[in-house]
Amino acid sequence: MPIGTRIKLSAMMFLQFMLFAVWFVQLSAYATGMGVKGFMLSLIVSSMAIGCLVSPIVGMIADRHFSSQKVLAVLNGVCAVLLFGAARVSDPTMLFIILLGAMLCYMPTWGLTSAIAMSNSPAEKFPQIRVFGSMGWVASGVFSLVAMKVFGVEKFDGTAIPFYCGAGACAVAAVLALLIPDTPPPAKGEKASVIDALGLRAFALMKDFQFSLFIIVSTLVMIPFSIYWSYGGVFLGDKGFEYITATMNWGQAAEMGFMLMIPLALKRLGVKRSMLVGLVALVVRYAAFWLGGTMDLQALYFLGILVHGLIFGFFFVGGQIYIDKHAPKELKAQAQGFIFLMTFGIGLLIGNFFNGELIERNSTESLVDGATRTVYDWDQIWMVNTVISAILLLVFLALFRPRIAQEGGGQPGAAEAA
Repeated sequence: MPIGTRIKLSAMMFLQFMLFAVWFVQLSAYATGMGVKGFMLSLIVSSMAIGCLVSPIVGMIADRHFSSQKVLAVLNGVCAVLLFGAARVSDPTMLFIILLGAMLCYMPTWGLTSAIAMSNSPAEKFPQIRVFGSMGWVASGVFSLVAMKVFGVEKFDGTAIPFYCGAGACAVAAVLALLIPDTPPPAKGEKASVIDALGLRAFALMKDFQFSLFIIVSTLVMIPFSIYWSYGGVFLGDKGFEYITATMNWGQAAEMGFMLMIPLALKRLGVKRSMLVGLVALVVRYAAFWLGGTMDLQALYFLGILVHGLIFGFFFVGGQIYIDKHAPKELKAQAQGFIFLMTFGIGLLIGNFFNGELIERNSTESLVDGATRTVYDWDQIWMVNTVISAILLLVFLALFRPRIAQEGGGQPGAAEAA
């Protein structure tokens, strides 16, 4: 692979994740600052989840008719325009509509960038290229600090500036996509099927109890996972953190280290124990947030942030590896699409509305220093999510007995040692 191509592919990954993180991480804080709460707040932060439900169909159509790099350029270009528009509106309904459109453009790019990278690089080099996506996510925090200097403002998070930054990064990413080597449509001439695009043929695997349990637990895990993913900005903003994007990105920085540990963990611990590590970290996160409030110990908040990589890497990536081992060869790709649909689509959607209602029920309007301010009972909110996480951990520990497919076949083999 030419060094120039590798640099372009790495830059593509870097920009594609930075352009999203720079505005999404602080979205809930921004919407709350606009006075949005309740159902509408849940709807706005769910724009990504709704985009996940539909974007595979957009990707399926694109894969069959256009070169991937051209599709990426167009999607990023349209997303840039929409994010610029999001910065200009003050009506919550319009903000949701614009962000939904942006997510319908953005979410297919996760699959497109991976496909482009794998088509133009050796398979063994892909992880070295993909890691630049994680670096881009972390860099969004630095980007936010630089943007404050460029715009000459004292505050970045909770303002419209992140949308402008996202739009600018989108525009650069669109131009870069046109410089990437041609990547012909991988599925040109194949029959288009919404069922295949959503991975719904993998639903047949649900007849196996262990696979069904895995899918159900993974979907329900998104309930506690979503409050940090979607509402973490509200919490940190309420606790007085000024640099929300930079603060939350400590979790992504730690994630890069934890990701490197996954192959060793899988070899030493196996799939089940590795995934259990992720669930234990989930409990630790919300227990840390809960105790941090009750003990007035802010350092525990950072502990909850830093274990993000353990949760995402060990449970979700471990789950992808379990699927790869369990599913028959002809259903592997669809099974991966199915778990993405169930977690970051349906699961995230359920979690956003559940936690949106939980936050609403545990908040009151109070007069503080002559101004009306929302007061949150975070201790109660974190307690509920800690209990949910602990229950899911115990269910998974007691009932999950992963079985893998035999080499070259599709029938489940012997249970992995627990």
